[in-house]
Amino acid sequence: MSSVSNSVYDVCLQEALVRSQEWVPRWLAGLSQNLRSNEVTAVNAQDKHTYHTARKALESFGDLIAARFIETLAQSLPSHDGGPQGATMQRPMSLDRLSLDDLELMDDDQVHEKVEQGRVLQIVKMAVDEELVAFNSLLCGAQGQAIVRADANPLRPEVIVQTLMRALETLHVDPAIRSSWLHGGAVVLGQEIQQLYRDLSAWLSRQGVQPAGYVVTQTAMTKSVSSRAAGAPRRAPSAPQGEQGLLTLDHLHRLLVGNLDEKDNPATGTGHAGAGAEMVNSLAAEVVTLMLRNITEDVRLLPKVRAMLGSLKPTLLRMARDEPRFFADRQNPARRLLETITERGLAFTSEQDEGFSDYAKLVRQSVKVLQQEGPDLASRLEQQLMRLGQVASPTRTPARGIAVQTLVKVEQRNLLAQRVATEIEARNDFARAPGVVRRFLTGPWSQVVAQARLEASATGLDMPGDAPAMRYMAILPDLLWSSQLALASRNRPRLVKLIPQLLRTLREGLASIDYPQAQAETFFQALMGLHEAAYKAQQPLTESEPSRFEPDEDDAWLRPAEAKDTGFIDDLGVVPTQPAFENTQPLQRDWHDIQQENAGRSRLPLEVGTWVDLWRDEGALRCQLTWASPHGTMFLFNSADGRSVSLTQRGLIHTLESGRLRVVAQHGMVDDALDAVARQAWINSLKA
Repeated sequence: MSSVSNSVYDVCLQEALVRSQEWVPRWLAGLSQNLRSNEVTAVNAQDKHTYHTARKALESFGDLIAARFIETLAQSLPSHDGGPQGATMQRPMSLDRLSLDDLELMDDDQVHEKVEQGRVLQIVKMAVDEELVAFNSLLCGAQGQAIVRADANPLRPEVIVQTLMRALETLHVDPAIRSSWLHGGAVVLGQEIQQLYRDLSAWLSRQGVQPAGYVVTQTAMTKSVSSRAAGAPRRAPSAPQGEQGLLTLDHLHRLLVGNLDEKDNPATGTGHAGAGAEMVNSLAAEVVTLMLRNITEDVRLLPKVRAMLGSLKPTLLRMARDEPRFFADRQNPARRLLETITERGLAFTSEQDEGFSDYAKLVRQSVKVLQQEGPDLASRLEQQLMRLGQVASPTRTPARGIAVQTLVKVEQRNLLAQRVATEIEARNDFARAPGVVRRFLTGPWSQVVAQARLEASATGLDMPGDAPAMRYMAILPDLLWSSQLALASRNRPRLVKLIPQLLRTLREGLASIDYPQAQAETFFQALMGLHEAAYKAQQPLTESEPSRFEPDEDDAWLRPAEAKDTGFIDDLGVVPTQPAFENTQPLQRDWHDIQQENAGRSRLPLEVGTWVDLWRDEGALRCQLTWASPHGTMFLFNSADGRSVSLTQRGLIHTLESGRLRVVAQHGMVDDALDAVARQAWINSLKA
């Protein structure tokens, strides 16, 4: 982002805060007017009282609401360094961020609040749709972006609505009053935000900002790991889903926590228990139906796998009658069976893939057994779960065990090599040495010393003075001295005497780590050139000043044998040519994801268990991240046919950013399907 664009962008955000001093009070005035109008027109005495109470509370808290609304909005905006100005804000509410696990942890008030937020956001979005398109384009242009990223707009409706909710949460008022404020003020809020976008768009245009462009992307091929939606379900075309109005967020929440009582099924006498059980069974059946539909329409699985999963519906519905909450229990055999089938199924991209026929045969046999009627369904599920465990998993191949052991040693050596490099850089004679020598010492030679120290420590004995680890450090004074022309040219006899032993030790050390011969010879040629220049100098040269040292980027190094055992990829400069990976745009990222992008580099770029398509010269390889080293510097992927692929952290980030690695599933498919059920229940609640 250019400094000019950055300045306009920052000023625009400040302008938004200034304008909030005007539109927030206007919104409160409009809300008050709506409450008064509702109070007058209300027929029911209780409704009239509710509106009256809400209006009086608004008169008492109006100034405080405005102050906290504006203050919270200011805290949510990015500062000049890209981080939030105030306390850490929660991520803006989004349908993509509601999960079944989140819902299970909520209380009744939080569920009600989630529905209220959704309704307000829905109304606001409908009001600002056209203005938001223009504002997003100009605001992205002000940030120096050529393509619009709507979620990079810190003033988008999700942020403003969440800001309002956070401001209202700080007030000690009855939830019913807050609900009345939200109901009465949603339309007016949409109108005020609509005008805000118009005003800010006009302001940006007057500053000469050129709007960013929108790009139409392929929806099935543009999944990114930058957001929580990474690896989210990809749907195949299907018939209309029909009515889905029964399952609301409140009903799903109460089903999860076991709180479905008779108040939803008014009955008398002995009918209470029966009506409640009927409600539980109906909701459980709808959850199972929606969950299974989400899985069987997910094109990440092959059609044959989806068809076999679909044939399990009667079995799962029987399980739902016996255990209505089985889908939320991760230890339940029915859920584990679904997770096993889908997790194994993700390994295959074609029915011709090695191992698919055996996998499909086992699944087909298990489905046939489970389709049988009988009271022993639970025991049959356990038996079939054990049978499906026979399918070869990428985490159980012999090659993976060797690769993990190798990469553990690689990480240990590389971490030790970094400490050795720090020791070498701290020497007084290091700074005046030529760059080629300094890079050699902090790179390959640090690996040599680290390997020697690891081998010595493995013996458990004290190192003698002639141990390799001692000798490899002992040559540093001679190497650094001989590479400096001003020093070596003054003492040619010493230079001639030390060169043979110096070269022998260097070659011995590089051979101990199987350092590539071609790269070693390149360094030796450079070193001999320095020695020759010092020997042939006609007169002593002036000593050079210490120069700033820019070491190569820190990255792990593997010996050739280690690279072979782990399938190491280091050809990071190769540009992919796979059409399916070209010209794709990542999903729009959440603003907080963008703010924390650099900080996120210190964490694992992907979670263990993630399935990916990795582009290689021979084509795309479907594989799973099965292991990450303890310090997060090495990553191991395994495919269904037993192949291993390893990457350093920098290599993994590079392949992600270059499009050579595409996330297929970052979470379990059953989790994804159930999260989609929770989101559908939320949508149903908004329609209620």
